[in-house]
Amino acid sequence: MKLHDLRPAPGSRTERTRVGRGIAAGKGKTAGRGTKGQKARAGGSIPPWFEGGQTPLHVRIPKLRGFKNRFKLEYEIVNVGAIGAAAARGAFETEAPAGKGGKAKAGAQITINQDILRAVGLVRTLDKPLKILGAGELEAPLFVVADAFSASARTKIEAAGGSVNVLEVPTTSMPAIGRDAPKTETPPVADTETDAPAPKRASRAKAAAAADADAAAGDAEAEGEPVAGEAAAVTTDDDEAPHVLPDETSETESAATDDDASSDDA
Repeated sequence: MKLHDLRPAPGSRTERTRVGRGIAAGKGKTAGRGTKGQKARAGGSIPPWFEGGQTPLHVRIPKLRGFKNRFKLEYEIVNVGAIGAAAARGAFETEAPAGKGGKAKAGAQITINQDILRAVGLVRTLDKPLKILGAGELEAPLFVVADAFSASARTKIEAAGGSVNVLEVPTTSMPAIGRDAPKTETPPVADTETDAPAPKRASRAKAAAAADADAAAGDAEAEGEPVAGEAAAVTTDDDEAPHVLPDETSETESAATDDDASSDDA
């Protein structure tokens, strides 16, 4: 096989259709566009959403209006009036603490929670949190346990001699039942005056003071002066010249000058 024998695979390449080249070419005259009409004209393209003039689909269908909060919390709501009516007809008698003879104690609070309300038909499901609202009247003292209370419901329950308990959902992970919570040690708070940075500053100050003392000692030795901390050597030999103070030197120089002047006059 030679290089000029190479050919593309059969069917992989097709020749471009040449239109408008005469009747004998097969695609002459109307060039495959048919006879007249919008699509036979140059630039006569129709968009895909065009439906021949009728109202298009995106206009016919209704629009989604407004806003739906996906994080909205749906409550199972019960009014205190409904709870009071159920308590009046004795629906919660089995939940009241029994006294002598199996009868409920007078003035004892009846415990009300979502399970009890579902048992008496005031709540449909336990999958949603429970909220107590304040519509209606309440006379029986109740101990109501729910996920949320309205202000009026709380006031009416407490005015009837009852109490409320709000269930709180933990926001952090908690250990399993029977296991102690892991102890977390609180790191000590650094004290800028007594902790680690202070000794470093003190050591730096000591090092700087020692360096200054060494430099001063070197300068004193170079000038021949006694170094601080060492006893200065005192000369007591008679051969050496006595130490003359600056004032005495000036007095002797002035006396010599006077003697010279008197001899010149003579």
